[in-house]
Amino acid sequence: MLTTMPKLYYQLLEEIQKTDFVALELNLYLDTHPDDLNAIAQYNSFSMKSKELREHFESQFGPLQNFGNSLSGFPWGWSTTPWPWQV
Repeated sequence: MLTTMPKLYYQLLEEIQKTDFVALELNLYLDTHPDDLNAIAQYNSFSMKSKELREHFESQFGPLQNFGNSLSGFPWGWSTTPWPWQV
């Protein structure tokens, strides 16, 4: 089932994906270059940006991740659709 959501939904989701991609790449780089202070600063910056984007997204559209990675409002947020993987 494909559901159409507001334009902001897709914009935020894409920005989260881009930010997480950069953070993941920096994480992999830092596994082999642990003393690169500039890369650590970039990693921390993108990680904070991702957290802020996720909080903004979740305040508008509900949780992105389960298993304690995203809090739920009331009523339980996982019982409403669409879920991020359905759009």
